[in-house]
Amino acid sequence: MRHLCKGMAYMLAVVMILSLALYTPAQTNKRMNDARRRSNEAVKVFNEIMSTADRAIPKGILDRAEAVAIFPSVIKAAFIIGGRGGQGIISRRVRGGWSEPVFFNLGGGSFGAQIGASKTDYIFLIMNQEGLRGLLEDKFELGGEAGVAAGPYGREAAASTNPTLDAGILSYSRSKGAFIGAAIKGAVISPDNDLNKAVYGKKSSALFAETAVMPMNRMPAAVRIVPQTLARYSMR
Repeated sequence: MRHLCKGMAYMLAVVMILSLALYTPAQTNKRMNDARRRSNEAVKVFNEIMSTADRAIPKGILDRAEAVAIFPSVIKAAFIIGGRGGQGIISRRVRGGWSEPVFFNLGGGSFGAQIGASKTDYIFLIMNQEGLRGLLEDKFELGGEAGVAAGPYGREAAASTNPTLDAGILSYSRSKGAFIGAAIKGAVISPDNDLNKAVYGKKSSALFAETAVMPMNRMPAAVRIVPQTLARYSMR
C-alpha cells in the first residue's frame, strides 16, 4: 500500500508539472495577444483622430507633450450616479522617439445630473514633468494633482495663444453615443501591472522611471506599432 501511495503521488506530481509547462506558454500567448489588441486599438483611434482635419490635435501642441495616453472605447453609463471603465496605453517621449506602450486602466465615478450611456475614445496629452511623475504612482487621479483642460483642436489652432496650455493634462475625446453631463474629472488612471509584467517583466513604475527607450529590436513585436505611429506625427 505504501508503494502504491508513493507511486500515485509521483504520478500526480508529474501531471502537475506537465500541466504547468503547458499552461505557462498558453498564458504568455494570451497576454501578448492582449497587448497586441490594446496597442492596435489605440493606434487606430489615434490615426483616425489625427486624420480628421477639423478635429485633429494640433502638431504644435502634440510636439510639447511629454507623454500620450490613449483609451479607446471607454464605457460610460449613468443614471444620476455615473461610472466609467476602459483600458489603454501610455507612451512617454524619450530621446529619439517614443517609449514602448505601458498598459493602464481607466476607471472612476461621477455625480450630478446625468443620464445615458456611451462609448468614448479618450486621448490625454501629459504636458509636463509633474503629470509624468504622477504616472509612477499606483493611482493617478485626473483633475486631482494635475489639472485637466479640454485640449484645443484643429490644424490651425494656435498653441501660443491658448490659455488651456497651463494645464498639466490636455484631454481630447470622441463620443460614439448619447451622453449628458459626465465630465472626465475624477477618473483614475491605474497601471495594469499584470499585463506590464507579462509583456516586459516589469511594473509600470519601473518602465516610466527608465530614461532610455527600449531598443526597437528588443521591444515585443506586438507593441512596436505604438512608438512607430506616434513618431509619424511628432518627433523632437
